[in-house]
Parts: sequence; C-alpha cells; structure tokens
Amino acid sequence: MSIIQAIILAIIEGITEFLPISSTGHMIIASSLMGISEHPFTKTFTVAIQFGAILSVVMLYWKRFIPVDGDWAPRIRFYKRLFVAFIPAAVLGYLLDDFIDSLLGNVYVVAFMLVLGGVFLLFIDVLIKENTREDTEDLSYKSAFKIGFFQCIAMVPGVSRSAATIVGGMIEKLNRKAAAEFSFFLAVPTMFAATVYKVYSFYKEGVQVESEHIWLLLIGNVVAFIVAALAIKSFIGFLTKHGLQAFGYYRIVVGLFIIILLTMGVDLQIT
Repeated sequence: MSIIQAIILAIIEGITEFLPISSTGHMIIASSLMGISEHPFTKTFTVAIQFGAILSVVMLYWKRFIPVDGDWAPRIRFYKRLFVAFIPAAVLGYLLDDFIDSLLGNVYVVAFMLVLGGVFLLFIDVLIKENTREDTEDLSYKSAFKIGFFQCIAMVPGVSRSAATIVGGMIEKLNRKAAAEFSFFLAVPTMFAATVYKVYSFYKEGVQVESEHIWLLLIGNVVAFIVAALAIKSFIGFLTKHGLQAFGYYRIVVGLFIIILLTMGVDLQIT
C-alpha cells in the first residue's frame, strides 16, 4: 500500500463512517479498484484507522464526555445511557460473530442492503414526522436500549451503523440533529470495542504489521480524524435542513454500481 492509497482510504473512512451510506461498501469499491483488497495489511489498516474517526467525535463533543464545571453527575448519566445502548451490539456481536463474518464475505449482501436501505431512506422523513425533542440529556434508558437494538441491524454489512441508529433515534422521538448526535456518541464505545477486538483477532491469526506500515497507520488515522470531523459538522447542518432522502438516492446508486461491477466480472473483495 502506497501513501496515496492510504490517504484515499482514510478520506473515504472519514467521510463515510458517520454518514448513513455504509463505509463497508465504499471500502470494497476503493480497495478493489486500487488493487490492494487482497493484501493482508489492507484489512488491518481499514480497521485501525477507525480510531482516528472515533477521536473526531470525542474532540467535537468533548463537553459531553468531560464536565466543564467539574460536575460529573450529568456525565455519569450520559455514560450510563451509552453503556445501556451499547449492550445489545456487544452481546449479539459476540454471539453472532461467525455469522456476521460469513455475511461480510458476500459482496452481494452489501450491495443489496445498500439499495434496500437507500429505498427506505427515501421515505423515512414521511414515515417518521420531524420530532421536537432537541437534546439527548433526558433520553430514557429504555429509549437508549431500543436505539442500541437498531444499531444491531447494522451488523448486516451495507446497512450502515449511522443510518440504523439515526432512524432508531427518530423513532424514539429525537429530532434529526439529536438522533445523529446520539449516533455519533454511541459510535465511540461501539467502534472502539469492535476495532480492538478485530485488531486482536488479526494478531491471533498471525497478521503482522511491518515497520514500514507504522507511518501509513499514523497518516491514515490523522487523515481519518480530520476528514471525519469535517464530515460530521457538514452532515449535521445538511441533515437538519434536508433530511435523509439525498443519502437514500446516493446509497441506491452505489449499491447498483457494485452490482454492475460484479456482473461485469470485476473481483470485489471485502477488506
């Protein structure tokens, strides 16, 4: 993997991780077209640079994670909600690990779910009327747990963790902005746990990171951090004004593009 290829993948990770468009589908296209999808380091790289994306959320919303006035009581309640929302994915992710890996090996599943999810997003703003609940501070533990179950839907590759949790938040009466922000917050423990678990799995499988790869990982995380921060800020503004319909159209185009490549005989590999 060259530095340019690493930067391209990191940019894609930063843009797609928190948008409801599935980072998996984009990583498939990018790594396959660049001819690096089968390289062992590519899999490690695409997982490891998620750390950079996670840090962007903590940086942008640091006041939610650390009390400015020293009062930890509201922050502890905030962490409890995240933990409750995280439980379903933690339990089901562990129990269904082999099944999830089998789905990850099927690019057609990714493409189909991109299209299906895209069609759903076209009508989501009609099915769920705009809510007025503007903050997650008073979100009940029951609602947090329900949103956590929506996150589990994203274990099917191509669904998009962001899309699933935003829809879950809207169903639990959060407005678009609040639902998106809770999706970002929930991504921190979820992605951190998943990333650590995957990196450890790669280590157990004997996947080695060579010394020349360290710089690529550092560059990738920095780029993913910067791009994700910009993407989150832009996404919040766009989502508040325009809703999710545009992302639905985009998902359909990407899903159909993957299907076309597959029918043309292009060998697409999931990293």
